[in-house]
Amino acid sequence: MSIVIIQECETYDIERVIDKINSGMESLGGWERILSRGMTVLIKVNLIGPKTSETAAITHSEFVRALTRILIGKGCKVWIGDSSGGAIAGIAPTAGSLEVSGLAKVAKEEGAEIKNFDKEGVIKVEKKDCSLGDMYLAKPLFDADIVINLPKLKTHTSAIYTGAVKNLFGCVPGLRKAAYHKAAPNPKDFGNILADINEAVVPVLHIMDGITAMEGEGPTAGNVYLSKKIIMSTDPLALDTAAMDMIGLDIEAVPVYDAARERGLGEWKLENIEVTGDYDFPPKLSGFRLPKRFGSSKKRNYGILVRLIDFFRTRPKIDKKICKGCNVCVESCPVQAIDKQTKEINYKICIECMCCHELCMHKAVRLKKDNPAAGTIMKLYRGNYN
Repeated sequence: MSIVIIQECETYDIERVIDKINSGMESLGGWERILSRGMTVLIKVNLIGPKTSETAAITHSEFVRALTRILIGKGCKVWIGDSSGGAIAGIAPTAGSLEVSGLAKVAKEEGAEIKNFDKEGVIKVEKKDCSLGDMYLAKPLFDADIVINLPKLKTHTSAIYTGAVKNLFGCVPGLRKAAYHKAAPNPKDFGNILADINEAVVPVLHIMDGITAMEGEGPTAGNVYLSKKIIMSTDPLALDTAAMDMIGLDIEAVPVYDAARERGLGEWKLENIEVTGDYDFPPKLSGFRLPKRFGSSKKRNYGILVRLIDFFRTRPKIDKKICKGCNVCVESCPVQAIDKQTKEINYKICIECMCCHELCMHKAVRLKKDNPAAGTIMKLYRGNYN
């Protein structure tokens, strides 16, 4: 039987959050069950884009501060990392997102280290879903001794709900996310990709920031809902099952979780989940609004999503007029896709991980959209990330 801790926490006051997380860990066997002094711990946050903590689109920076302070106090080295969303639109705003979110500030003040997954390199992992060839995930996930997953309680217009299982999609660095969305636009198929990632990266603990949640048209355009909850478990599927029940969802009605249930990533039947902490069962969040499309009988046209991804298709390209020939891009490319002499990129093997773009000191590696019109639209809509 899996255990899910649900704590009442109405504020991001640092001492209050620390107390609730620590008391939750006591119910899970104590910190000594997973930690020892000298460990490097990677905190995998939800950093979907350049959003402030108050928007409820990301893991709140003070929530991350609380866990960071706990871990450093126990003699651990702490990394805070993620790769932002935006890949469908052909942008990669992770560096900016770390600043806007306040996470860079938290890391500096608390003595942690930021890990921008778009510049840290990748590791090839095994996977069962063969729809898109090899899978590469951010290297810090495997360099750290343990990973702690910090999802945000949110709705999702496509997936309906996003939590512990889906938060690991940020382990895919750079623009590669768009390729996965294109290969599996249907939520049920996309769930297989999420299952592959969850089988490759196995966090020892999941702590959901549900003090504020996002309702409605999440994961970025919804409204803030004061849910006042911290949810913890060593089982991501059990945590998500309980969280979904809180907002009025049955996990069997959320297709993106089919693969996770079928592969046995965790416990998904409420009767087999022990809820403890401040509650004996998942409390209902009164008036919480799900995405409008949930429950709609209208069939979704996933072909539109594929065409949208194609329209915004973006690739790194080296501007030879700016290039100084330092070869940092060549040496940092994990699949050796860049010719050392010509600086041409072999797009047949390029995995769009963004290392070349993020590490170039001279800004010679640009992100160029295949369709010029797409570049113009993105400059007007979201600013020039290229």
